[in-house]
Amino acid sequence: MTTKWIPGDTRISGLSNRPKPAPIQRISLPSLGQRDPQHCPSPEAVGNVLDALGEPLSIREVSEIIGCSTWAIRQRYIPQGLPCLRSGPVGKLIFYRHQVIRWILQQQTKQRKGGKP
Repeated sequence: MTTKWIPGDTRISGLSNRPKPAPIQRISLPSLGQRDPQHCPSPEAVGNVLDALGEPLSIREVSEIIGCSTWAIRQRYIPQGLPCLRSGPVGKLIFYRHQVIRWILQQQTKQRKGGKP
């Protein structure tokens, strides 16, 4: 016994053939801005941070300051703690002049006190 299906709103089973609408969900959007805008850094504070870091340098410029190759920077000095910022997982290395100079001075005082070079 074969049942003939006629296209329309219902199936042979009697259920509706139309797609069900997606349920409407209320999504709470995060509020824009900060909860307490009094804690935003002032322009003076931002300027002080930039002064503390110094200008951004490339790995080549840092190698010229230290007096070594870029290979030595990557393989020797970064593992020893030379401060740098990587712009992505395999991105460019960014150094800041004052941080590099402070690190060099710290390394020199360690050598004078008998620490590791």
